[in-house]
Amino acid sequence: MKTLKYTLVDVFTTQSFGGNQLAVFHDGSNLTTKTMQQIANELNLSETAFICSPKKPQNQINLRIFTPQVELPIAGHPTIGTAFVMAYLKMLPTQDGVNEWVFEEEHGDISVTVF
Repeated sequence: MKTLKYTLVDVFTTQSFGGNQLAVFHDGSNLTTKTMQQIANELNLSETAFICSPKKPQNQINLRIFTPQVELPIAGHPTIGTAFVMAYLKMLPTQDGVNEWVFEEEHGDISVTVF
């Protein structure tokens, strides 16, 4: 059985067990769409996010977002939650002040600002 690293976060809250739950998988690049959909279905959260390698070298990640039933072209809660996880775990370099990232989503490139 393959081991996958992920972080479970509560988005839009300052309290544990509140807000909107989100699972963020740290490296989904080698997963098939079918496997991502199966994982999202198994977790049964409103959304599950997978960080993948960007298609465009100037972008930071390609973010794939799934509900238990379908892949979404864009969603705010997973975009914000994934940015938080990446900053918190230092998955991308950050500096004091403003950090500008671009996430590729099915809908298009999404600008993300992290303070």
